[in-house]
Amino acid sequence: MKSWWKDSIVYQIYPRSFQDSNGDGIGDIPGIISRLDEIKDLGAQIIWLSPVYKSPDADNGYDISDYYSINPKFGTMADMDRLFKEAAKRDIKIIMDLVINHTSDEHEWFQKSRDPSSPYRDYYIWRPGKNKRRQGRAKLPNNWTGFFMDKAWEYDEKSGEYYLHLFDKKQPDLNYKNPKVIEEVKNILRFWLDKGAAGFRCDVINVLYKTSLENGKNSLAVRGIEHYKSQEGNHEILREIHSDVLARYDCFTVGETVMVDLKEAKLLCDENRRELDMLFYFDHLEIDRRIAQFIPKKFRADKLMEVITKWQIGLDWNALYLENHDQARIVSHFGAAEKDRSFGNKLPADSKPGKYWQQSAKVLALFELTLRGTPFIYQGQEIGMTNFDFKSLDELDDVVSHGLNKLLKKMCIPGFLRWKWIKTSSRDNARTPMQWDDSEYSGFSNAKPWLGVNGNYKYINYAAQKNAPDSILNFYKTLIALRKNSDCLIYGKFLPVYADTRLIIYQRKYENKTYTVALNFSSRTVKVPLKHVDLLTRPLVVSTLGRTECEDTLLPWEGVLVH
Repeated sequence: MKSWWKDSIVYQIYPRSFQDSNGDGIGDIPGIISRLDEIKDLGAQIIWLSPVYKSPDADNGYDISDYYSINPKFGTMADMDRLFKEAAKRDIKIIMDLVINHTSDEHEWFQKSRDPSSPYRDYYIWRPGKNKRRQGRAKLPNNWTGFFMDKAWEYDEKSGEYYLHLFDKKQPDLNYKNPKVIEEVKNILRFWLDKGAAGFRCDVINVLYKTSLENGKNSLAVRGIEHYKSQEGNHEILREIHSDVLARYDCFTVGETVMVDLKEAKLLCDENRRELDMLFYFDHLEIDRRIAQFIPKKFRADKLMEVITKWQIGLDWNALYLENHDQARIVSHFGAAEKDRSFGNKLPADSKPGKYWQQSAKVLALFELTLRGTPFIYQGQEIGMTNFDFKSLDELDDVVSHGLNKLLKKMCIPGFLRWKWIKTSSRDNARTPMQWDDSEYSGFSNAKPWLGVNGNYKYINYAAQKNAPDSILNFYKTLIALRKNSDCLIYGKFLPVYADTRLIIYQRKYENKTYTVALNFSSRTVKVPLKHVDLLTRPLVVSTLGRTECEDTLLPWEGVLVH
């Protein structure tokens, strides 16, 4: 079934790093308003706005202390109202980031819940420690660990009990066995939908419901997850929220899902079940990682093809993305941003990118924008922004990076290896300020930003690419315009054709139209297998290198689209 959010391109904005308007070094809502024309010019019709709610910023806004207020760092509610209005003038819709697994520990609900006699006590998951005492205090309620490499329980002196937090200790989990919590969430949704929001990106949305608080199985990863990941209670909550709120608005939801498999994803996204419209999974970004996004192994294009095929065929509709605020820059991950493609070989500060930086960024753009689903483009992806050349852990703001360092240290991993892994996987790689031009602080601010500016901003910036016909930015514009006018590229079936360690070929088919895509993920020329050459001798629509004809070879980091 066709719909406006399937036809659209989504542009994700990480507010604190997008555009500063008042010289405090932090991006803000007026700054976003000032750049709406650039987003419109790119061809995006939807903005996904990472959290702008009131927050103490223990996890950069994903710890919300008031869902009905704007963080003063970003502006006011009047600024937010103006953003909705100015975006609408440009036919751009906005989806909000919905963070409802947990709140901040500074939220009024949590502060009141610390009193055991408060009606808010049951808004969170409080438990006494086990009878056996350790160092004068009862043991933890269970053996669960959290997603930020630490224990999942925190003791509160005022309460005399522990509270559950699957993420940072300043992010206590809400209790979804309490119907009042679900009603509070419905009211939050209605508030923002009535203001003009067109939907929500739902943070860690498949771990809301804790079926049991029994001990978890022993695991090197997150212990206890079998008691709360994609539980039936979670499905029931999503269906209730959809029925009572979302179904009454012309909106959509995309869920960020933790360690989801295809079977779980099908349940979450089945149109007949009415839970989520689409979801983000992580498999494709972990094909060259041994544990989640950490600890590298060799990239193989055929492995990427295998994972993408599974999801393209397995789900009716995909949320397509290669970057977001939690992932490394894709041109540094799968591409050739550095002088060679070995994992962890970073650019020296203020140096030009590697030889194949531009070509590889275009190959990745062609890949994302020719798959079936709704594409999500992260700020800076459209100009090929790269990972940052961090020199030490002190330069990192990311709570996950610091947590990982502590965990790896406990495991006796040498310091040099810990740092190599962390600096290439840190979420801060995607959170450095947007590179608008080659002026000081890259046009993001006129003051020192909250996080370092990448030293290559003199070479990689929006202004330098805006009027350059062969730039990455203009390649994105070309592909987006092409996609908008092609039902085949939007709604066509995905058909895998061929893959090896460097080359992948696939097709999109819709009614009597067929597109073929071939992508070379290497710095070597590759020959197309003889039995597939005829697929590429048809009219060439797009080449990342600007060729007008395609034969039986693809040049280094070349991608082609033929019709």
